[in-house]
Amino acid sequence: MAIEIEHKFLLVNNNWREQITHSVKYRQGYLSSQATSSIRVRISNDNAWLNIKSATIGTHRHEYEYEIPLEDANEIINDLCKKPVIEKTRHYVIDDGNTWEIDEFTGDNKGLIVAEIELSEVGKNFSKPNWIGDEVTYDLRYYNNNLAIYPYSEWLEN
Repeated sequence: MAIEIEHKFLLVNNNWREQITHSVKYRQGYLSSQATSSIRVRISNDNAWLNIKSATIGTHRHEYEYEIPLEDANEIINDLCKKPVIEKTRHYVIDDGNTWEIDEFTGDNKGLIVAEIELSEVGKNFSKPNWIGDEVTYDLRYYNNNLAIYPYSEWLEN
């Protein structure tokens, strides 16, 4: 069984940009977002995956990921997924031996930037760089499956 253990944070400044090791563009769509799980298709470069995650809110949840043909993924996202589609660039930053994944959203979620750190075990200690702000791990709005339903651009309107 695969378990994802992560914490999500907002950022307080752009100092992290100086530490980017590489960046990857993602496009992903949601086929289903239920009380128990979400099912999404994600594309990056010439690769695509089907991903199933438990809808557990917090630092750890079940996650399963399977590679699928790119042509199928494009068709699924274009024809079957809920809109808006999630578009983002994931920047990888190394700080104090930890890898941070910083998602900079575009499209309907433009302006939102969220940092995540994945841990090897629940409760593992980690240092927070000076660019890390409030933790939003328990705030449903910041989960990608919710951003596909209620995008950041709509937050700003209210």
